[in-house]
Amino acid sequence: MKRLWSAALAFLLAVGAGPAVAQAPTRPAGDPGPPLSGYPRSALRAPTPAELKTATYVRDVIYGHRDGMALTYDVFKPVKNANGALVVNMVSAGWNSSWAPPEERQARYQALIDKGFTVVALYHASAPRFQVPDAVADVRLGMRHIKLHAADYGADPARIGVWGASAGGHLALVAGMMADDGNPAAANPLEHSGNRIAAVVAYFPPTDLAALLQGRPKVGAIAFDDKLLASVSPILSVDARDPPTLILQGDADRGVPPAQAESMHVALDRVGVENRLKLFAGADHDFYVRGDPAKTDAYAIDAMNEMVAWFESHLRK
Repeated sequence: MKRLWSAALAFLLAVGAGPAVAQAPTRPAGDPGPPLSGYPRSALRAPTPAELKTATYVRDVIYGHRDGMALTYDVFKPVKNANGALVVNMVSAGWNSSWAPPEERQARYQALIDKGFTVVALYHASAPRFQVPDAVADVRLGMRHIKLHAADYGADPARIGVWGASAGGHLALVAGMMADDGNPAAANPLEHSGNRIAAVVAYFPPTDLAALLQGRPKVGAIAFDDKLLASVSPILSVDARDPPTLILQGDADRGVPPAQAESMHVALDRVGVENRLKLFAGADHDFYVRGDPAKTDAYAIDAMNEMVAWFESHLRK
């Protein structure tokens, strides 16, 4: 389901305001297509019995409710050599947040777990019933809960990073650029707590939804009033207190054009926030290089290594 929504998002953004009736080009023989959310294909598998022994889980932690339904996250705690830092993965593709049991998803996080990071898979109210502004509100609330309870998971609340791809990359930037110190007057006691974080990694993220989605078909997650586009665009919240940010982007991305990442890079430079933008030559959305699965996977592996290294540099003591 997540693969379908990721492809749907890229297709929707690529076709513009025209009717979504065109068919995607036929892939060359032997080409499995884009990997889910830019993961290496080796991470899109069931974990091995040995890997399952490297983490324990705190399941279905409830951080809030929307329309009577629980909003949750799962925690992956390394069994050995925990380094005290925590990385939150925004589980979102096309702003669809598809839950799976932790034991099925662990391989995606194994590179972080092996380095001693605690990992949180954060879920939000999902498209198509809910839209982007709902997801933004949910993850900002979820980050408050995670930071407030980080010590319960053996992690330092001052050493939290966030990572996501595509819609998840957008939400990772939301967590970084739209963070605050809490609101003592808020009706929800959880909102009294701050949600500032220490590092962000975003793969091919939408950054300026006002520019990206203006005039697009009102379908699914983006079926909300254009007046709200600015309020869910992290580029418009950039300031000097934002965390160090790494953006990884294909320079041939037709779903989320590189200009989105380049604009964020410029905005962060302007206010003096440490950041880096790495472009992958010839890569479309999900680091996909059509007709070259070896290069696609090489890019995805490189991106994961860059992500882990960024968090090691900025979250480890």
